[in-house]
Amino acid sequence: MKFLALEREVAGVTEARYAPHLAAEAARAWELYQQGVIRELYFRSDRDEAVLVLECPDTHSAQAALSTLPLVRHGLIAFELIPLTPYPGFARLFTASGGAGAE
Repeated sequence: MKFLALEREVAGVTEARYAPHLAAEAARAWELYQQGVIRELYFRSDRDEAVLVLECPDTHSAQAALSTLPLVRHGLIAFELIPLTPYPGFARLFTASGGAGAE
């Protein structure tokens, strides 16, 4: 199952507190990527927050994986976890009527 994980900054955390953990964060993200848990990893262009696409069997597994990231473990960032499902709308292309609005 795919999940979208949107980073949420934790109030009151200063930039200086991140620095000691950034190399370990990158290393752990790389490990999760190599394991196929992190499928895509981005930063938003409008603010310094990560956006991850995860592949996990369930919500609990996705939350457990995120909790292994050093910045999460140290309470410096948090994630909103959004479960995703495939878009079902393409099925309308193959129905007898062709879907709403087909002529």
